[in-house]
Amino acid sequence: MTAVELNNVWKIYAGDVAAVKDVNLSIQPGEFVVLVGPSGCGKSTTLRMIAGLESISKGEISIGNRVVNDVAPKDRDIAMVFQNYALYPHMTVEKNIAFSLKISGMPKDDINKRVQNVSEVLGLHELLKRKPGALSGGQRQRVALGRAIARDPKVFLFDEPLSNLDAKLRIAMRTEMKSLHQRLATTTVYVTHDQEEAMTLGSRLVVMNAGQIQQVGTPIDIYNYPNNRFVAGFVGSPAMNFIEGKLRVKAGETHFSRNGLDIFTGSVSYLPDTESDAVIGVRPQSIMLVQKETPGAIAATVDQVEPLGDQMDIKVRIHDDTVIIARVPLQSGVDTGLQIHIAFDAEKVHFFENSKVGARLNRRS
Repeated sequence: MTAVELNNVWKIYAGDVAAVKDVNLSIQPGEFVVLVGPSGCGKSTTLRMIAGLESISKGEISIGNRVVNDVAPKDRDIAMVFQNYALYPHMTVEKNIAFSLKISGMPKDDINKRVQNVSEVLGLHELLKRKPGALSGGQRQRVALGRAIARDPKVFLFDEPLSNLDAKLRIAMRTEMKSLHQRLATTTVYVTHDQEEAMTLGSRLVVMNAGQIQQVGTPIDIYNYPNNRFVAGFVGSPAMNFIEGKLRVKAGETHFSRNGLDIFTGSVSYLPDTESDAVIGVRPQSIMLVQKETPGAIAATVDQVEPLGDQMDIKVRIHDDTVIIARVPLQSGVDTGLQIHIAFDAEKVHFFENSKVGARLNRRS
């Protein structure tokens, strides 16, 4: 198993356009690390620099104990799987899987053995004589995976490999890829814009925005303890609700209000005494329907209801027409236009600076 290191890596295009800015990242041997973020955040460019398909403007990339800045892609001992599969249409599945092995000069008997092993792992036996045009999207993706696995590389690199598949097949392939990684334990770097996919697959996530790493951590850590408003709003579905207002803390007693309405009152020992503008963040799953008399209850009007099996998302307006989304049980009897009361789970409320960066105020407990 092989480690991957990125030290102060930059990618600067013509006109001083920085697509990747001073990225530092240590990927441990055997890890499944997912680079996640919106389109244009620099995640695919970072992956392509690891692969050698993009040159590095500044910094250093190591694979194993070797600096690979000036090493050709074919000599980095990596295998990359692309969004569009990149299969040879005139070759059978068998020849697609075997192609890179043949080019490397591997003996024919060894190639045949490797192809058989891979086809057994991925269930491709019955497809070996077919050409890509006769395969479904999921089958083509498995062939692309098979071609990568057959090389037995030190590192797998995946660039949005599931984005062309329908929703049901994406879920099935996620399960397959996770199982595959558990069996092979090969160091893997995976790029996606889909935060649900990232949360499902990654042993660690690297959340990127505007060419910079915003946070690195396990999926659970990032979900529960986002570093800033960007991470908090990007990771999690539906997105976290944010409300700007006034924060007042004295000896742990915390009050957050907006335009005269108390949004939150509670004891938060980890916040320093302050009176400042701030932002409160609360996930839809952390909002409860309560009785009017419940401490912390906020009056709200239901604007929209979206059923989701045994749950539903409700869009509600509070006080000054501030809109938030809550996820509640389907049996709640909530309907459009209804006057209700909601409250926030005090243990799961987040506080952020009211700034462009919006750093998290409450430390990890």
